[in-house]
Amino acid sequence: MNRAHFLYLASSVALLATPVAYPQPAVGHEAAAKPAAAAPTSPPGTEVIARVGDQPITWGEVNTMMNSSAVVGVSIPAVGTPQRDKALIVILDRFIGANLLYLDALKQGLDKDPVYQRYIDRFETAMLAGLYRRHEMIGDVKVSKQEVQDSFNKSKKKGAELTPDVRYAIEAAIRREKVKQRLTDAAKHLRDGVKVVVYEKNFEMAGDAKRPDSAVVAEINGKPVTWGEAKQRIIAAGNAAVKLDPVAMEDDARAKEVQGIIDLRIMAAKAKAAGLDRDRMYQVRLREYRKSRLITLYRERLIARMEPSKEALKKYYEANKARFVQPAARKVQMVVVKTQKEAEDLKAKIQAGKLTMYQAAQQYSIAPRAKQDLGEVGWVHQGATFPALDKVIFGLGPGEVGGPMHIAAGWELVTVQDAAEAKFDDFDDPTTQSLVRREYLTDKLDAYAVNLRKNDFPVVVYQEVLVRLSQREADAVAKLAEKAKQPGSITRRRVKELEKEMRP
Repeated sequence: MNRAHFLYLASSVALLATPVAYPQPAVGHEAAAKPAAAAPTSPPGTEVIARVGDQPITWGEVNTMMNSSAVVGVSIPAVGTPQRDKALIVILDRFIGANLLYLDALKQGLDKDPVYQRYIDRFETAMLAGLYRRHEMIGDVKVSKQEVQDSFNKSKKKGAELTPDVRYAIEAAIRREKVKQRLTDAAKHLRDGVKVVVYEKNFEMAGDAKRPDSAVVAEINGKPVTWGEAKQRIIAAGNAAVKLDPVAMEDDARAKEVQGIIDLRIMAAKAKAAGLDRDRMYQVRLREYRKSRLITLYRERLIARMEPSKEALKKYYEANKARFVQPAARKVQMVVVKTQKEAEDLKAKIQAGKLTMYQAAQQYSIAPRAKQDLGEVGWVHQGATFPALDKVIFGLGPGEVGGPMHIAAGWELVTVQDAAEAKFDDFDDPTTQSLVRREYLTDKLDAYAVNLRKNDFPVVVYQEVLVRLSQREADAVAKLAEKAKQPGSITRRRVKELEKEMRP
């Protein structure tokens, strides 16, 4: 099967179980794809491989996540294999689902929600404060060669030499001290010209239960900082202080945190005044956070609405039992001989400790690969073999010998090396219910996204672009691999160096 054909099949099956729109005239609600020929003008990584409504999905986005298997929970096969193509489709499917939820959240007006706005405000404040600290409070910290030399002369031991490594270490230490001093000096003047009012009663522990989110904990030049905006950080700071020191004053820790919040707000305001909010990377990260935070919040709200009753969950479990139940399994070793008497004699010797199953398999078994695998069959699930053998295997304890049993090839002895009991076969078990709930909600969210795709937001996948970029990646890796094989290549030199190091 060629790569294009594989991706065609994978796309048709995987992408939210609905038809994929390829470059062709629009039909019904699906949008027509733009011609793939325009893609080469895009810088690498920015090529659009799909669209959900007005939201583009780029090759760079998908490929970055593709190579972050720990994040996405997908095994990432080698470049250029059909398995990698399939993983690519799974990840693209996730991007499409996330963008469908994002557009629906905007449609529902969730971006105006006060909780969402507080998340964005905290993120903006932290980012801008970081930019201000880096660019305005610290600035460009330089360390001269003379400073390094002077520091070395002060602390050097007899016979010490100013090597490059020592020079770098001294330079780093001097730079850290300069940064610390600059921050200390700048902090002394941070609030110059800023009017700050703190309302201690509005963040004391005693009032938490009845305090409204609108309560003002501080004002900065007349602009309020409310309890709703700051309570998570304030409460967390108090709890952390008591955890570190049981006799610590929680209200003191809260007051200190409020002062930190005030400083962050001041730095963020000064960053805007200095035009740092126009920083390109800040804008990119802010857009990314706005989108990801809205998707997360909306997913949480949807899950809360979809939460099943115990009765509904049990009904779902019974209807999908095969998806959850992991049957009992035994790790099995077998010996096959020609006659019943031979099998009985071997069993007696094994039980008497005169012979092991491994020795019996190697010396007497007529099974085709007995001398190589020593009779080890591996894990056998309950119900996977014929009933009589199943009964024997799952009636044995570890180390016990069962049989002899008559089979087509002769007479068989069997022993259990290890056992794994059945999992998720009892709905009343909390672990089973947790697994079933997770799968139930996943199915509900998937169905919701499918409905959005069918009825609300057009989805288009640029099939030709996707295949071309995937092939380009495979070709590049193949070219590098071929180059590495050439005589004198860096790779070959490194391999030889490693081989020398590994020799005894």
